[in-house]
Amino acid sequence: MVSRMFRIETGVDKERLGLLRSRLRETNTAVSPELRALRGTPHDQELPLALWALDGSGGLAGGLAAHTWGRWLHVNLLWVDDRHRGAGLGSRLLDEAERIAREDRGCVNSRVETWDFQAPGFYRSRGYELVCVIPDYPEGVKEFTLTKQLR
Repeated sequence: MVSRMFRIETGVDKERLGLLRSRLRETNTAVSPELRALRGTPHDQELPLALWALDGSGGLAGGLAAHTWGRWLHVNLLWVDDRHRGAGLGSRLLDEAERIAREDRGCVNSRVETWDFQAPGFYRSRGYELVCVIPDYPEGVKEFTLTKQLR
């Protein structure tokens, strides 16, 4: 048996991080026919998507930050100011993001993560289905992953 010595380091290193991403991408592409078919297509490009709802004075009333990749919309952030909740603003933001993802970017699915004290009921009411629950993320909190077909 050959003994190998490795040195483990910590710290942020942008060059090594880029190399790590590149090598993982190469490895994943080599073993997955689905990823090989995706590579080089317009759907392989991760594109940001942001929507802003402004109140009458131009202040931020709500917003949605997402990205599209692999024919999926990934909702990263959705927030509505307390003063405007219950008026349908969150639904309008989500509907518009889904429309752009579907019509302009060819997405067929959407996904979102939310905590138990945030909005799992909201997403379910918008047609999202629960696919995963992670308990204690962080401790005492549940994280939900929900998905929806956009067709």
